[in-house]
Amino acid sequence: MRIKNGTHAIKKRNAILKKAKGYFGAKSKQFKIAKQQVMKSGNYAYVGRKLEKRNMRSLWIARINAACRLNDINYSTFMCGLKKANIDLNRKVLADIAATDPQAFAELVKTVKSK
Repeated sequence: MRIKNGTHAIKKRNAILKKAKGYFGAKSKQFKIAKQQVMKSGNYAYVGRKLEKRNMRSLWIARINAACRLNDINYSTFMCGLKKANIDLNRKVLADIAATDPQAFAELVKTVKSK
């Protein structure tokens, strides 16, 4: 008895075409071209996830730096002072504090300056 893989192949093709839905022109209609574009899109998405982490970190640093400048201290001195004072807050949390609660950030700066 011969086993054919017709249904499996159709499922694979439909899965690729479903991922390619919304692409321009033949990229969403023709399987061969859609397959190439889905692979390329996957690569772009992978790289994009790495770039997003980089961009967010630089945004947090910019926000912390801006808040530091308002409190008459620069970023590197502030971060060094936090380490010396054994205050373990990451940049994401510090940026959030700087944006939402300037008084609390000013207290952190005061703590850093006293060390």
